[in-house]
Formats: sequence, C-alpha cells, structure tokens
Amino acid sequence: MATDARTEPRTIGPVAVPSADRFHPLLGLVVPAALVVGWHVVVATGVIAAYQLPTPLRVAETLYGMAASGELLGHVAITVQRVFLGVGLGIAVGTVFGTATGLSRTASDLLDPLLQSLKNIPSLAWVPLFLLWFGIGESAKVLLIAVGAFFPVYLNLSTGIAAVDEELLEVAEVYDLGRVESLRRVVFPAALPSLLVGIRGGVGLAWMFVVAAELIAASQGIGFLLSDGRTLARPDIIVGSILLFAFLGNCSDVAVKEVRDRVVGR
Repeated sequence: MATDARTEPRTIGPVAVPSADRFHPLLGLVVPAALVVGWHVVVATGVIAAYQLPTPLRVAETLYGMAASGELLGHVAITVQRVFLGVGLGIAVGTVFGTATGLSRTASDLLDPLLQSLKNIPSLAWVPLFLLWFGIGESAKVLLIAVGAFFPVYLNLSTGIAAVDEELLEVAEVYDLGRVESLRRVVFPAALPSLLVGIRGGVGLAWMFVVAAELIAASQGIGFLLSDGRTLARPDIIVGSILLFAFLGNCSDVAVKEVRDRVVGR
C-alpha cells in the first residue's frame, strides 16, 4: 500500500527525524507567542504605560489569583452556561426558520427581508429593549445570546436547502417518499454541511453577544468581570477578561469544527 512520503519519518543514520506534518498544529501558536513577546517588550520599555496595558505576567498573576480563590471558575461557569443555552435556542429557532424559507419561496419572500434587516442591528442596540421586555433576569441574557446564534444558522441553512440538487429531489419522488421522509433522508443530509457552517458562525457570534448580555445588570460572568475591571480601573482584569473570551471562544470553535469534520469530512 502506498504511503505519503510527507508523513513518513526521515532517518539520519540511526536517528529517526519526525515528519514536519506533526508540527503543523503548533504553527497556530507562533503568532500569539510573538504577540505576547511584543506586548511584554512595549510595556517593559515604557512605550505603553503599565497603567494602560499591564504586562502579560501581571495579567497571568491576576487570573491565577482569581482562579485560586475560586472566583474565576464561577464567572467562567455562568458565562459558558449562558452561551450554551443561548446557542441551543438560537440553533433550534434558526433551524425552523431556515427550513421554512429554504423550502418555500413564499415563506422566503415574507420573512427574509425582515430577518435580513434585523441581522444588521448591533448587539448593544438590543439591550434596552430586552431589559424592557424581559427584565434583568437570566431570560434576557439567554435570549440575547440566542439572537446572535440565530442568524448564521438561519442564513446558512436556508441557503443550503434552497441549493439542494433537483436530481436528489427527483430521486425522492421516484421512491415515493413523503414530505417528512424527503426532508429526513434527502434535504437535511444534503444541507447538513451548510447547517454546520451556520452553527460554527452562530457559536462565534454568541460569544460576541454574551458581552452585551452580561451588561444587563449581571453580577457574575466574564462580561461582568470586564465591566468591573473598567469601574475599578484595573487593566489587568480587563485584559484578562478579553483573553478569556478569546480562549473560550476558540475552544468552542475548535469543538464545532471537529464535529463538522467528523460528520461531513474535511
């Protein structure tokens, strides 16, 4: 059986040299590491004052201290819970609307112009309205995150269903599949790659919306930490909160991408 020479370890005398492909996942760490070094240099040399941007070590010490006290885990857990619930709701509603507009030209003509307009409203613009409608409880926060997750799922699924090959639909007719069976066996499998792309985008947008959501009278969460750091003039907390959002958002993106690759292939 033929093998790819790029994945075969090379040998130099008796010593095997690992293939360069094994180090590809580490390439993503090169630029962040360089940025951290540059960040430390500009602060240490006084180009940027420490009260405006703390050193990486100072941020790490702050996060470690909060983690050791147990405070950080509580903030991270409540934010992850809100994102999880909001994404689940957004995916569910986006799937319903995406299916309807993808299958029906009439539904698309009725709903799509409105939804396309709502898509352009910034997350912070929803906050006053959600406060008025739902108060300051968890419902408002979860629903706001759901709004962010909804639009990518809706748009991608609607486009994916509308683009299903006509020949596949003809095969369903030949086998006399009912409406529900056609959706389950033909339409949804064909549109699954588009749905997964939408879910990936929805998860990413949910992390952006959670900041606005946690400005709604929150007393816990990473967004609350961010706001609290601003109030206390603590740039280490502000930068640490931003880095936590980046890390958790990237972890969720990698997880969704892994699911997509396993389901539909690379």
